[in-house]
Amino acid sequence: MTRRDVLEMFILSVVWGVSFLLIKLVGEVFPPVWVALLRSVFGALVLWAALRWGRHSLPPAHLWKPLLLVAVFNNVLPWTFFAWGEQTVSSNIAAILNATTPLFSLLIALGARDAQVTGRVIGGVMIGLAGVAMTVSGGISGGHATLFGVLILLAASLGYAVATSIAKRTLGGLNPVGLATTQLTLSSLMLAPVALLGPQPGPVTLTALGSMLVLGVFGSGVAYLLYYGLLARVSPTQVVAVTYVLPLWGLFWGAVAGEAIGLLSLLGVAVVLSGLLLLNMPRRSAGTQQGSSTLPARERPTLGPEQRRKQA
Repeated sequence: MTRRDVLEMFILSVVWGVSFLLIKLVGEVFPPVWVALLRSVFGALVLWAALRWGRHSLPPAHLWKPLLLVAVFNNVLPWTFFAWGEQTVSSNIAAILNATTPLFSLLIALGARDAQVTGRVIGGVMIGLAGVAMTVSGGISGGHATLFGVLILLAASLGYAVATSIAKRTLGGLNPVGLATTQLTLSSLMLAPVALLGPQPGPVTLTALGSMLVLGVFGSGVAYLLYYGLLARVSPTQVVAVTYVLPLWGLFWGAVAGEAIGLLSLLGVAVVLSGLLLLNMPRRSAGTQQGSSTLPARERPTLGPEQRRKQA
């Protein structure tokens, strides 16, 4: 990797890591559906500008069904559920629970027979789930989370995993910027009527408005561009490392905001990351490329021929 790649991975981890705290701050004024809507709108504006500037192509119209499904499971539901869940769960625990996405992705792949059941896979999943249980137990006993909020956040992470599975099967070879632009545009169109007919925002504060702008422009739009740009230049196994540090950034930003977290939850973070690292260890066997991994990266796109040539 070049210095540029390392710097962009660092920026991406910071932006995604602070998103959980921003969701918490925005949720003090905006209802969950509004949080998801504004994220989608601001992110879509950034991506439409990038699409026009870079002359990227949009997905073909006949793929509207899988595109809608990916928008629902990758944006509409998770972004609404994270805002909903963080009403009763601290942002640092939300960041930790987000790390269950690769575990759900693997379980879906195993169910679809897209991944092999091995001792390493079983061990990694069990360790990861044990870490989640420790985190949840520590959060609930310490008053930093409710069981209902935790379940909502786990459903959000499951949504990310479902979207990844759908995209891998139906949206292969598409331009990643065009795909992301379409996702956020469809997400905006689906969320708008629900937001307008549902609960309305309270008095808007500068903190909530500023947090919403940063969350939408950088946490959604710019983050997509960084992520897809990195995947066009470096291997997915290297980019997936960003997923591992998100809980750590979540803990950091939560501490900056004065959020407390118990020792059991801290230990749970270490256990979850250990399980993910075990699952993503390179397999050194015949016919397997060194550096390949069991887990898909969070929201990994399917690269087209041009991006694959760059990555080779």
